Amino acid sequence: MSDERRFFRGFGVSFTQMFKKVTTEQYPEEKVPTQPRYHGRHQLNRHPDGLEKCIGCELCAWACPADAIFVEGAPNTEEERFSPGERYGRVYQINYLRCIFCGLCIEACPTRALTMTNEYELADSTRAALIFEKQDLLGPLLPGMVPAPHQMVPGTTETDYYLGKVTGAVAAQSAEAEARKLGTWTGPQADEEVTA
Repeated sequence: MSDERRFFRGFGVSFTQMFKKVTTEQYPEEKVPTQPRYHGRHQLNRHPDGLEKCIGCELCAWACPADAIFVEGAPNTEEERFSPGERYGRVYQINYLRCIFCGLCIEACPTRALTMTNEYELADSTRAALIFEKQDLLGPLLPGMVPAPHQMVPGTTETDYYLGKVTGAVAAQSAEAEARKLGTWTGPQADEEVTA
């Protein structure tokens, strides 16, 4: 094949591409949802009554190939209980300047305390803002959850929590008991107690 034919053949490829539909995404004006299994920002999960699932075992930190996770465990006490087990994660940090979003920390977690969300917008103006602390990573309090520290649901053990036997209904009873203890319960039975 002559050089001239190669030359025009190359231009032919460019010319045909000019009339194809543009596939450029108009981010951030138009945000396309991610795939369900996308690995985004981490989240520390809670049990249905609000206790934290993290037991401070530090396995996620050991599994991280980028050394992006720092965990410092501490023992639970009867006065201050943050998780159903003996320990909880007192300090939990993820450095998103180092994280490579590989998901090995998720696989290493024995209690499914750490999962990854679909959130991917993590840019910030300072390096310090990209080191997420425990309060930044904890999942939201859903209806029926009570913020830790508080006692386990009456009549349950830590094994019940790990086996998933603490349900929303039981958690609501725990929330009611905690609110009564604090004197903030405003449910229907509170009116009966006042009138009785």
